Amino acid sequence: MTSTMLLLILFMILCISHPSFQMLLLPLTHTLSQAQFNTTHHLLKSTSARSAARFRRQLSLPLSPGSDYTLSFNLGPQGQPITLYMDTGSDLVWFPCAPFKCILCEGKPNETNASPPTNITRSVAVSCKSPACSAAHNLASSSDLCAMARCPLESIETSDCSNFKCPPFYYAYGDGSLIARIYQDTLSISSLSLTNFTFGCAHTALAEPTGVAGFGRGLLSLPAQLATLSPQLGNHFSYCLVSHSFDSERVRKPSPLILGRYKEKEKISGSGMVEFVYTPMLENPKHPYFYTVGLIGISVGKRTIPAPEMLRRVNNKGDGGVVVDSGTTFTMLPAGFYSSVVDEFDHRVGRVNQRARKIEEKTGLAPCYYLNAAAEVPAVTLRFAGGNSSVVLPRKNYFYEFLDGSDETKGKRRVGCLMLMNGGNEAELSGGPGATLGNYQQQGFEVAYDLEEQRVGFAKRHCASLWERLNRDKN
Repeated sequence: MTSTMLLLILFMILCISHPSFQMLLLPLTHTLSQAQFNTTHHLLKSTSARSAARFRRQLSLPLSPGSDYTLSFNLGPQGQPITLYMDTGSDLVWFPCAPFKCILCEGKPNETNASPPTNITRSVAVSCKSPACSAAHNLASSSDLCAMARCPLESIETSDCSNFKCPPFYYAYGDGSLIARIYQDTLSISSLSLTNFTFGCAHTALAEPTGVAGFGRGLLSLPAQLATLSPQLGNHFSYCLVSHSFDSERVRKPSPLILGRYKEKEKISGSGMVEFVYTPMLENPKHPYFYTVGLIGISVGKRTIPAPEMLRRVNNKGDGGVVVDSGTTFTMLPAGFYSSVVDEFDHRVGRVNQRARKIEEKTGLAPCYYLNAAAEVPAVTLRFAGGNSSVVLPRKNYFYEFLDGSDETKGKRRVGCLMLMNGGNEAELSGGPGATLGNYQQQGFEVAYDLEEQRVGFAKRHCASLWERLNRDKN
């Protein structure tokens, strides 16, 4: 991204007020570039592998950050610009601080998007007695934190260790980790300034070169802190991801991230604004930071394949459910359910289109087909729990088509691949979510996280037009 484009995006950050609705409109920038990869095959293979790694590795941890969408803001009185990945699968806001060392970060797809390590010499270190420090240390007691900071015993016994700063804490994702300290400073987003904003400052990380704005349900996530510092914004947020293609370099408009609520002036009209369909959030005793929902089934054409019990609810061990995740690209499903969906899809598409096995090997996606001129692809509908909560996916959200010229003897051929992935056997998925709803399947929808009503909503949108309309409405 050029400096001119970045300045333009920062200039477009807006704060919009309404007598009964208040919101903050921010741009999410899609960072994945075809220029990083030699071919479309390579790009798809890298993306599918990253989706699988994020889901399968250490499911008892927050999901790995990253995958495409970034958010920018300013920190401290000097207004240092910070760019972080927006991630609903984790609950901590952190970024690299100078000096910064990243181990095993060579070749990471997001390495080129990393912001320079931030200088935080004027930020205030959080003491052990702070609730923020307890939250970072998994709600450890103040006495435990004082002991970790090597306070003298007499200070611990008299609860007088306020002069001792919070010790470093360890935070792990599915495929990376970091050691950080907790600090507080002013966070500036457009005209809004949040004082005493709590964040992690990492000097060492493993396989995580870029910071993360955690939007999960934890106490230190950005929405949770907004709810404390600015209640009218923190209990509701939504985003609308502008559709992107894996073989296009066209300039894309920002994807709107909406903190707070806005008033829909036009519904069921020429603007394309439609009502949300909502599904309840499920509580997870082991993974409280996840936005977990129940999935009843997936329809392929007119046939509905029932979801296994593990996707419908969460048990008392924290197993099951579907995590709505902005940081995973492709939707991951348990093996048995995935196979049933694929079988039905293949039954309808494979009868008249040749299976493209070589493309499957190159991309990591399956099934793929060499498409006939009049290829028909069945509709795919996600049927969530909670009554009438069905979401019909646009074809491009689940079936990616491109021209393949790898076989020089046959010239360029039109290929299509199903963009759902096998997440592994159900027995292997104990200790975490049963599936994830990836951001590729969320494109073209406004996805709303209503923390007050404890529900997630989906509404079909033209996201670029929504960005333009909300910008227009500020006047």
